[in-house]
Amino acid sequence: MRSRRPLRWLALLVLIPLAAAAEPPRRVVVEGLGRVPAFSHATVVGDLIFVSGTVGTRPGGLELVPGGVGAETAQALQNIEKILASQGASLADVAKCTVFLHDMHDFAAMNEAYIPFFQGSPPARSTVAVEGLALDARVEIECIAARPK
Repeated sequence: MRSRRPLRWLALLVLIPLAAAAEPPRRVVVEGLGRVPAFSHATVVGDLIFVSGTVGTRPGGLELVPGGVGAETAQALQNIEKILASQGASLADVAKCTVFLHDMHDFAAMNEAYIPFFQGSPPARSTVAVEGLALDARVEIECIAARPK
């Protein structure tokens, strides 16, 4: 069977320049949300919002919320909501999320906190286990959203 991987790369090579042709990338930093200076909260390219990996920090700082993976998941998604809102978008505009878990044993607890944020059917998602996360977080979430017209 022939691999479809080259077709995927071709699609990316066609779509990325089309999205980028509309305007140069614009970096987004949201006042009141903590961040590590090495990255922006998001980057907007054309009609796409690329939200950086976000952990469950309290507003205004880099301290994780207490309560474990469920509380961190909920806070990370609340932080993502603020980032999207700064661009006139919401979680309803999210097309894809990637969830990074420090421990896959936290998968059920993460999902329990994650699911209520997405009314109806949630966006496409990947979940992967990683060696470690910034700030010793239990979970980190990044997403791609479509900017509303």
